[in-house]
Amino acid sequence: MKTCVRLVLAIVIVGMVSIKGGIAESLYDFEPVSIDGTVMPLSSFRGRVSLVVNVASRCGYTSQYGGLQDLYQRYRERGLVVLGFPSNDFGQQEPGSDQEIKHFCSNTYGVSFPMFSKIHVTGMSRAPLYDFLTRATGGAEVGWNFEKFLVGRDGVSVRRFRSSVSPEDPSFVSAIEAALAEGAR
Repeated sequence: MKTCVRLVLAIVIVGMVSIKGGIAESLYDFEPVSIDGTVMPLSSFRGRVSLVVNVASRCGYTSQYGGLQDLYQRYRERGLVVLGFPSNDFGQQEPGSDQEIKHFCSNTYGVSFPMFSKIHVTGMSRAPLYDFLTRATGGAEVGWNFEKFLVGRDGVSVRRFRSSVSPEDPSFVSAIEAALAEGAR
Protein backbone atom coordinates (compact mmCIF):
# COMPACT_ATOMS: atom_id res chain seq x y z
CA MET A 1 0.00 0.00 0.00
CA LYS A 2 2.78 2.48 0.92
CA THR A 3 4.52 1.82 -2.41
CA CYS A 4 1.29 2.51 -4.28
CA VAL A 5 0.76 5.79 -2.40
CA ARG A 6 4.35 6.86 -3.12
CA LEU A 7 3.92 6.07 -6.81
CA VAL A 8 0.71 8.12 -7.02
CA LEU A 9 2.37 10.98 -5.17
CA ALA A 10 5.38 10.81 -7.53
CA ILE A 11 3.08 10.96 -10.55
CA VAL A 12 1.20 13.95 -9.13
CA ILE A 13 4.33 16.03 -8.58
CA VAL A 14 6.09 15.29 -11.88
CA GLY A 15 7.50 18.56 -13.17
CA MET A 16 7.85 20.02 -9.67
CA VAL A 17 10.99 19.97 -7.59
CA SER A 18 10.97 19.23 -3.90
CA ILE A 19 13.17 21.45 -1.76
CA LYS A 20 13.53 21.96 1.94
CA GLY A 21 10.31 23.55 3.10
CA GLY A 22 8.14 22.64 0.10
CA ILE A 23 7.94 22.55 -3.67
CA ALA A 24 9.99 24.92 -5.84
CA GLU A 25 7.83 27.04 -8.09
CA SER A 26 10.46 29.54 -9.16
CA LEU A 27 14.16 30.30 -9.13
CA TYR A 28 13.51 32.41 -6.06
CA ASP A 29 12.67 29.35 -3.94
CA PHE A 30 16.32 28.22 -3.80
CA GLU A 31 18.94 29.12 -1.21
CA PRO A 32 22.31 27.84 -2.45
CA VAL A 33 25.60 28.37 -0.64
CA SER A 34 27.83 31.11 -2.03
CA ILE A 35 31.44 30.42 -2.91
CA ASP A 36 32.31 32.15 0.38
CA GLY A 37 30.25 29.62 2.37
CA THR A 38 27.21 31.71 3.23
CA VAL A 39 23.64 30.96 2.22
CA MET A 40 22.57 33.28 -0.60
CA PRO A 41 18.80 33.16 -1.22
CA LEU A 42 18.08 33.58 -4.90
CA SER A 43 15.02 35.57 -3.81
CA SER A 44 17.50 38.44 -3.33
CA PHE A 45 17.53 38.64 -7.15
CA ARG A 46 13.73 38.83 -7.44
CA GLY A 47 12.65 40.95 -10.41
CA ARG A 48 15.96 40.56 -12.20
CA VAL A 49 16.80 38.46 -15.25
CA SER A 50 19.11 35.65 -14.13
CA LEU A 51 21.66 33.84 -16.24
CA VAL A 52 22.49 30.57 -14.43
CA VAL A 53 25.64 28.88 -15.72
CA ASN A 54 27.48 25.72 -14.63
CA VAL A 55 31.14 26.63 -14.86
CA ALA A 56 34.54 24.91 -14.79
CA SER A 57 38.10 26.22 -14.69
CA ARG A 58 39.76 23.57 -16.87
CA CYS A 59 37.37 23.30 -19.79
CA GLY A 60 37.62 24.23 -23.44
CA TYR A 61 34.82 26.73 -22.74
CA THR A 62 36.51 28.31 -19.70
CA SER A 63 37.25 31.48 -21.69
CA GLN A 64 33.48 32.10 -21.60
CA TYR A 65 34.05 33.48 -18.10
CA GLY A 66 35.30 36.64 -19.81
CA GLY A 67 32.19 36.96 -21.96
CA LEU A 68 29.91 36.28 -18.99
CA GLN A 69 31.67 39.00 -17.00
CA ASP A 70 31.29 41.39 -19.95
CA LEU A 71 27.56 40.63 -20.15
CA TYR A 72 27.20 41.18 -16.41
CA GLN A 73 28.96 44.54 -16.56
CA ARG A 74 27.07 45.61 -19.68
CA TYR A 75 23.56 44.69 -18.50
CA ARG A 76 23.53 44.62 -14.70
CA GLU A 77 22.15 48.17 -14.45
CA ARG A 78 19.23 47.01 -16.62
CA GLY A 79 18.59 44.05 -14.33
CA LEU A 80 20.81 41.13 -15.42
CA VAL A 81 22.57 38.96 -12.86
CA VAL A 82 24.93 36.15 -13.83
CA LEU A 83 25.02 33.26 -11.34
CA GLY A 84 28.00 30.91 -11.61
CA PHE A 85 27.74 27.35 -10.27
CA PRO A 86 31.03 25.44 -10.43
CA SER A 87 30.67 21.75 -11.16
CA ASN A 88 33.15 18.91 -11.50
CA ASP A 89 30.64 16.65 -13.27
CA PHE A 90 32.22 16.71 -16.73
CA GLY A 91 35.72 15.36 -17.23
CA GLN A 92 36.69 16.45 -13.71
CA GLN A 93 37.36 19.91 -15.12
CA GLU A 94 36.62 21.72 -11.85
CA PRO A 95 38.72 19.85 -9.25
CA GLY A 96 39.61 22.83 -7.05
CA SER A 97 38.19 23.97 -3.73
CA ASP A 98 35.74 26.85 -3.61
CA GLN A 99 38.54 29.22 -2.59
CA GLU A 100 40.76 28.02 -5.45
CA ILE A 101 37.88 28.50 -7.89
CA LYS A 102 37.16 31.99 -6.56
CA HIS A 103 40.84 32.96 -6.81
CA PHE A 104 41.08 31.63 -10.39
CA CYS A 105 37.90 33.41 -11.57
CA SER A 106 38.80 36.70 -9.92
CA ASN A 107 42.45 36.79 -10.96
CA THR A 108 42.11 35.34 -14.46
CA TYR A 109 38.80 36.82 -15.66
CA GLY A 110 37.97 39.57 -13.16
CA VAL A 111 34.72 37.80 -12.26
CA SER A 112 32.55 39.96 -10.03
CA PHE A 113 29.18 38.27 -10.57
CA PRO A 114 27.85 35.98 -7.81
CA MET A 115 29.56 32.60 -7.62
CA PHE A 116 28.39 29.63 -5.61
CA SER A 117 29.83 26.57 -3.94
CA LYS A 118 30.57 23.62 -6.20
CA ILE A 119 27.50 21.46 -6.94
CA HIS A 120 26.37 18.56 -9.11
CA VAL A 121 24.33 19.58 -12.15
CA THR A 122 23.65 16.12 -13.54
CA GLY A 123 22.89 12.59 -12.42
CA MET A 124 21.35 11.26 -9.23
CA SER A 125 23.20 13.81 -7.07
CA ARG A 126 21.97 16.76 -9.14
CA ALA A 127 21.22 19.84 -7.04
CA PRO A 128 17.51 20.70 -6.71
CA LEU A 129 18.13 24.00 -8.53
CA TYR A 130 19.26 22.05 -11.58
CA ASP A 131 16.27 19.73 -11.26
CA PHE A 132 14.12 22.85 -11.54
CA LEU A 133 16.07 24.31 -14.49
CA THR A 134 16.23 21.09 -16.50
CA ARG A 135 12.56 20.27 -15.94
CA ALA A 136 11.59 23.80 -16.96
CA THR A 137 13.39 23.25 -20.28
CA GLY A 138 12.13 19.78 -21.18
CA GLY A 139 13.98 17.53 -18.76
CA ALA A 140 17.20 16.76 -20.67
CA GLU A 141 20.33 16.47 -18.56
CA VAL A 142 22.93 19.21 -18.71
CA GLY A 143 25.31 18.16 -21.48
CA TRP A 144 28.56 19.90 -20.52
CA ASN A 145 30.17 22.81 -18.71
CA PHE A 146 28.96 26.34 -19.49
CA GLU A 147 25.39 25.40 -20.33
CA LYS A 148 23.29 28.52 -19.78
CA PHE A 149 19.78 28.97 -18.38
CA LEU A 150 18.22 32.38 -18.92
CA VAL A 151 15.49 32.93 -16.31
CA GLY A 152 12.97 35.75 -16.70
CA ARG A 153 12.19 38.40 -14.11
CA ASP A 154 9.30 36.21 -12.91
CA GLY A 155 11.75 33.50 -11.81
CA VAL A 156 9.74 30.93 -13.77
CA SER A 157 10.23 31.37 -17.52
CA VAL A 158 13.45 29.66 -18.59
CA ARG A 159 15.35 29.42 -21.88
CA ARG A 160 18.29 27.11 -22.30
CA PHE A 161 21.47 27.59 -24.33
CA ARG A 162 24.06 24.89 -24.89
CA SER A 163 27.74 25.25 -24.04
CA SER A 164 28.69 25.98 -27.64
CA VAL A 165 26.64 29.20 -27.59
CA SER A 166 29.13 31.86 -26.57
CA PRO A 167 28.16 34.84 -24.42
CA GLU A 168 28.89 37.06 -27.45
CA ASP A 169 26.59 35.13 -29.82
CA PRO A 170 24.16 37.68 -31.34
CA SER A 171 21.12 35.40 -30.86
CA PHE A 172 22.06 34.88 -27.20
CA VAL A 173 22.56 38.61 -26.60
CA SER A 174 19.20 39.26 -28.31
CA ALA A 175 17.51 36.76 -25.97
CA ILE A 176 19.03 38.56 -22.95
CA GLU A 177 17.88 41.95 -24.26
CA ALA A 178 14.37 40.61 -24.88
CA ALA A 179 14.21 39.18 -21.37
CA LEU A 180 15.42 42.47 -19.91
CA ALA A 181 12.80 44.40 -21.89
CA GLU A 182 10.00 42.10 -20.70
CA GLY A 183 8.59 43.46 -17.49
CA ALA A 184 11.24 46.20 -17.22
CA ARG A 185 10.42 48.90 -14.73
